[in-house]
Amino acid sequence: MNLKSILLGAVVALAFAPASFAGRGTDGEVKIIYWQAPSILNPYLSNGTKDIESSSLIIEPLARYNQDGAMVPYLVTSIPTLGNGGVSADQKSITWNLDPAIVWSDGTPLTSADVKFTYDYCMDPNGGCANTVKFNGVTGIDTPDASTVVINFAEASPNPYGPFVGGQTPILQKAQFADCMGAKAQTCTAENFGPVGTGPFKVVDFKPNDVIRMVANDNYRDPNKPAFATLLFKGGGDATGAGRSVMETGEFDYAWNLQLAPDVIAKMESAGKGTVIVGFGPSVERIEINMTDPSPSLDADTRATRKAPHPFLSDIRVRKALSLAIDRVLLTEIGYGQMGKPTCDLVAGPAVYSSQNTHCMKQDIAGANNLLDNAGWVMGSDGVRTKDGMRLSVLYQTSTNAVRQDYQALVKQWWGEIGVETELRNLSASIFFGGDPSSPDTFQKFYSDVEMYTNNFDGTDPQSYLAMYLCGNEPKPESQWQGENINRYCDIAYDALHAELTRTGDMEKRYEIAKRLNDMLTKDSYTMIPLTHRGGVAAHAKSLGGVVMNSWDSELWNVSDWYRK
Repeated sequence: MNLKSILLGAVVALAFAPASFAGRGTDGEVKIIYWQAPSILNPYLSNGTKDIESSSLIIEPLARYNQDGAMVPYLVTSIPTLGNGGVSADQKSITWNLDPAIVWSDGTPLTSADVKFTYDYCMDPNGGCANTVKFNGVTGIDTPDASTVVINFAEASPNPYGPFVGGQTPILQKAQFADCMGAKAQTCTAENFGPVGTGPFKVVDFKPNDVIRMVANDNYRDPNKPAFATLLFKGGGDATGAGRSVMETGEFDYAWNLQLAPDVIAKMESAGKGTVIVGFGPSVERIEINMTDPSPSLDADTRATRKAPHPFLSDIRVRKALSLAIDRVLLTEIGYGQMGKPTCDLVAGPAVYSSQNTHCMKQDIAGANNLLDNAGWVMGSDGVRTKDGMRLSVLYQTSTNAVRQDYQALVKQWWGEIGVETELRNLSASIFFGGDPSSPDTFQKFYSDVEMYTNNFDGTDPQSYLAMYLCGNEPKPESQWQGENINRYCDIAYDALHAELTRTGDMEKRYEIAKRLNDMLTKDSYTMIPLTHRGGVAAHAKSLGGVVMNSWDSELWNVSDWYRK
């Protein structure tokens, strides 16, 4: 089976909201809480999920993925395929036809010039775009008329759906962002905090790391939607407080990412005011291992790149020992219960792309100690190993969250059993996952030895996701500290194999290449330590209708369909 037949079978029409809609703005206010507070409303300047999803209420891509991972049109009339002629026979271009009825929230028409501008904006080398991997292989965009967008690729691209599909690459309005190109991108506060969009809501006021107030877009394409006149988006606090605010106190209507122990969630739900929803997608909680030296004595450029390899984590024996010491089954049981699955893979879903490795499932403290003995790390009287005068001591950072701190505590204990001294640091999620280039505490800068987090990818094809680890994609000063290769891994063999993936249309071969790339990152090199395949867990008020959990795109993908029961 090839990609053409898969896509032809996958493209479906959106299922819009029930007939109980009384009309736009008739259901008052809806309140959403994300305990990781948004810091910007421009996902091109932050790849934090909190920023991507809050932005999705306002700015939209050409197409999205629905709850089943199938592509659905948003700003276009249909999904281009080989079968309908939208993808060229040589697979070097894809043509999107904009819906001529769609206008921006200020009433001006959406045109192909906006799409081309967004590409130019992201690809400006001085702009620090956070999602350049979505445009890998693109040579340029043609706009033969106001409604036609032709994306060109350097080589045949059997999967041409990276650019502008999914919440990570929405369309920006050229008229608004024209003076925000390159180095000016980060300075455009008014634009980044209040983008003009085509989505169901528009921004009235945005207080970074706190509150966003929105009103219904009176130029939204469906005259009966959204049902809510206003939207309050609250950021900050913690997962416990967010869950309670929906399921116990009823203060909010929707709470995202309830990263809580299963018994805590069950107790909240028993209060009767809210409903828990779960969806398994591609999210994997993992420990990234820094391949560069994070020492503060080095300049920023050296700390960001491979000019100075990590003094001991560059040794695969040390990295493998850290992995062997961890009991993933116990971690997942304590942290997530049935809402998580222990995993050895970065790509844990969908199943056809997953290696489904089991090599890491059994904790092996003895094996880890043996590896370190053979690597010349000698156990000291204080229980910490040393080699050539260097202590085996790591700084382990993550965001502040009860489950993550439980993970940290257990991992620190196990690493202590193999002679690894571990200092724990937890940082506010709004800062850790923010895109502030001046902050030393972002996960992109990675000023620690190891760090733990989860991210995911739009849709069901991991091509762009696996492109994160290509050489040159690391965050660095010249890119305003944006970039996807967080652990600074670089292997020319990996790059070559990924290039093969971009050219491969046969689905069985794509599955095998993706699995091999996954294995190169995990069980071959141990540059990251996958822990738990996490289900997306959220809660909504029982009075809120139309909510459809989606783990393949923004959870807020169909907010225009929400209504008050």
